[in-house]
Amino acid sequence: MMIYENIRLALFSLKANKMRALLTMLGIIIGIAAVIAIMTLGNAITSSVEDSMSSMGVTNVRVRVQQREEEEESMNGMHFGTDEDGRKMVETDYISSEMVQQFCDVYGSDIQAISAEEAVGQGEIESGSRRSGVSVEGVSLGYFRVNSIKIQKGGYFSAKEMDEGQMVAMVAVDVVDDIFGGDMDAAVGGTIQVALDNKYYNFIVSGVYEEDDGNSMSMSSYAALFGGGSSTSCYIPIKTAQRLNHSSGYTQFTVMANADVDPDEFSIRIENFFNNLYRNNQYFEVSAMSMSAMVDVMAEMMNTVTVAIAFIGSIALIVGGIGVMNIMLVSITERTREIGTRKAMGAPNSSIRIQFIIESIVICIVGGIIGIILGCAVGVAAASYAGVSASPSVDSIFISLGFSMAIGVFFGYYPANKAAKLNPIDALRYE
Repeated sequence: MMIYENIRLALFSLKANKMRALLTMLGIIIGIAAVIAIMTLGNAITSSVEDSMSSMGVTNVRVRVQQREEEEESMNGMHFGTDEDGRKMVETDYISSEMVQQFCDVYGSDIQAISAEEAVGQGEIESGSRRSGVSVEGVSLGYFRVNSIKIQKGGYFSAKEMDEGQMVAMVAVDVVDDIFGGDMDAAVGGTIQVALDNKYYNFIVSGVYEEDDGNSMSMSSYAALFGGGSSTSCYIPIKTAQRLNHSSGYTQFTVMANADVDPDEFSIRIENFFNNLYRNNQYFEVSAMSMSAMVDVMAEMMNTVTVAIAFIGSIALIVGGIGVMNIMLVSITERTREIGTRKAMGAPNSSIRIQFIIESIVICIVGGIIGIILGCAVGVAAASYAGVSASPSVDSIFISLGFSMAIGVFFGYYPANKAAKLNPIDALRYE
């Protein structure tokens, strides 16, 4: 009953001094709102990235050539160390077709497909006054299976076109709309002219595909993700791309394992296999990482960043708590005679102490509730602007309320204790 009465008195005090109460709660409101908004947006982006990466295939293993390093620390298969040489790759440093073939001979029963790609560059398809931006990429036949590329018209590259590195291309539906006015019959078998680095190349269109950015790890997908444009991919045989780039071998490729194969364990076997072939290479080695491990690392990194930013935002809560302590000290000074009267009538120190602690808690909880509402609204709006769906975490809401109460107790105890220890005679004399 006493607690209820103290809550009622605290709410009455807030109502009587609305402006002062709002300014007191402002730090709490901003702090809670910032934490909730950051956590909501961070969780939404993390979930979106996890879903996007998982849709690329949980059985996929990414294999890449990297600088050989003196290992200092390892986390989930990602190595960190010092690179003293910094040597540029030469032809003997690339993964050769012969190495890939040896790998297929040994582990062929565990593999569904191998996806290799070679970026040629950003270009533009031109046809009279019509233009369409594209990212030209050389790919192996396995790329289409690994990335679930669906054909709308025509077909994939033939074995002959791949082996001979012919000037053929697969374009997206958007390109057909831009260049051929949406006529797929005219597009398939037709010739397109692609401008790359002020050079023009003619390709025959072998097929039209429906692009799905969520399932592709293509160069254009990365460009769109980091704000580098929204051009679609124009796929050509990987041997054609290597001829245009005057290169050979691969710096990276993706292995699509069978469903019954453990991708994490398989990635270790792949890494060991290729590093055995690279044992005489002093500068480079091969790293293999499963998509599930990449998802875990990405989620861990983003969660760390989210928590770090939220921690910075929570500094406002400390400032808000100091404001609550300050206003409680002012309130005690204003109500000194009231405190003296209550103590003269027999009120124990604990009763006075509880009264002011509860008042401090009420201020923080009211500010916390306003901050939660504001933070949820800002977080959902920011996530919507970023193009991801979000819903505030129930855990973060309860944690915020609990934190608000803790701030009320922590920063309210000193003023409450000071009020409880006032001498009743001195308090009654106070003017």
